[in-house]
Amino acid sequence: MNKKLMAIAVAGALAAPGVALAQASSVTISGIFKVGLENINYGNVNSNRLNKSQTRVVDNSSRIIFNTVENLGNGLSAIGQLDVRFAPDQASSIGAALGNPIGSGNTYVGLRSSSWGTLTLGRWDLHYGKGPSEMTRGAGALQASDVSLFDFIGPLPIANGSRTQNVVKYDSPNWAGFDATVAWSANPSNAVGGEADMTNSGGTNNRRGDAWNINPRYTMGPFGIEYSYWKAKPDAPTSLAAAISLASAATALDQQGHSLTAKYTVGGLKVGIGANRSRLNPAVDVPGIVSTGDKIERTTWSLAGQYAFGPHTVFAHYDRAAKVKGNGTSVDDTGAKMIAVAYEYALSKRTSLGATYAQIKNDASINYNFFTSSALGSADTAAQAGEDPRLFQVTVLHRY
Repeated sequence: MNKKLMAIAVAGALAAPGVALAQASSVTISGIFKVGLENINYGNVNSNRLNKSQTRVVDNSSRIIFNTVENLGNGLSAIGQLDVRFAPDQASSIGAALGNPIGSGNTYVGLRSSSWGTLTLGRWDLHYGKGPSEMTRGAGALQASDVSLFDFIGPLPIANGSRTQNVVKYDSPNWAGFDATVAWSANPSNAVGGEADMTNSGGTNNRRGDAWNINPRYTMGPFGIEYSYWKAKPDAPTSLAAAISLASAATALDQQGHSLTAKYTVGGLKVGIGANRSRLNPAVDVPGIVSTGDKIERTTWSLAGQYAFGPHTVFAHYDRAAKVKGNGTSVDDTGAKMIAVAYEYALSKRTSLGATYAQIKNDASINYNFFTSSALGSADTAAQAGEDPRLFQVTVLHRY
């Protein structure tokens, strides 16, 4: 449960009793600690791999969130949020590489109206994470999220596989079960800084990058459906080599993505199905090598379910990534499958324990990996083509 912190206002009133606050305002603190003990195994051992498997303590996106609300009257409020991501098992701060270790989570300021909706400026999760599984909302391992296949083309993330910076975001009110999000980013890449020059044959390929996300939702009783559209291009590719090799989806490639999910709930049972189709294009023409007309794309299907009874909840999801297509032609041995199951036991409303098993089966020429696995472990946890990563994790989750 969130705790309202009125100590500052009280102290101010005691120190200066003649001063009155013109508007009612409040600050709340909330967040989670979520840490797991995990064994990860890469199955088909690559000759260059130092370790076939390792056991490690891993963070699952622990955070502390500060929210502020000021009532401006007539149904209008000023709002702000500072979302600090941290890793309890490490000294380094998540987000430091992005130049913003303090506000690396969903961080924003804006206005909220009871009649016309909410407008914010800041940094937000957009488009990715729209698969049907809810496993990771509880004590299921974050690494086993369906994001692993749903929002990647091999190792290349769609919508950063994380939050998008420089965002203007509008959330509509709920109209008889329908609501929507429309967001625009002035520079969607999570690279530090803004525009950068990239020289090609003596010219400069600097440009104005941006991104759009349109995300309508409809809920009617036990049924819900959601669609998300994403289109993005970086301000400037970080390097010509990256554009040629398609090595970086965030900073070298233009992106387009569509996600559609539907869920149905009856009693303690919830089932969902989803589909994601994503496309990447080189950002610049390189004569004789790549063209902005070239494209790689793939479609992923996902099926998820969960069942809650008393303090127990069981989760499962199955995901299948079709072969990658290059300019409309399927590329052999580039598909993948994933299965994940998790069990959560609630010790209280705020504290729970979880156990998760997951496996990805990669075709010989593709290397899907567990979501966040490389970021949270050693460099040796990057999946290589044809490997079949497996993980087992026990997790402790505490909300506050």
